[in-house]
Amino acid sequence: MSGSANIALTKAMRERLYQRVQAGKGTPPTGADKVEGEWIKPGLVGRVKTLKREDKLRHATLRAIREAEPKNGPE
Repeated sequence: MSGSANIALTKAMRERLYQRVQAGKGTPPTGADKVEGEWIKPGLVGRVKTLKREDKLRHATLRAIREAEPKNGPE
């Protein structure tokens, strides 16, 4: 899915997110369409509310952000 989402966060939430993003800056993956954007390492999961389920986000709002659960390797 592509597109963008509006983000309505408190000042404290914005500061925590900014610090997390700054700490996780990375390089674009090979073959990325938008290399000029800021890339961060995987580790955050966002919950996004949309108006409709389509290929592009429409009227999307970021509702929550959390740390991704670590992936376990093969056992």
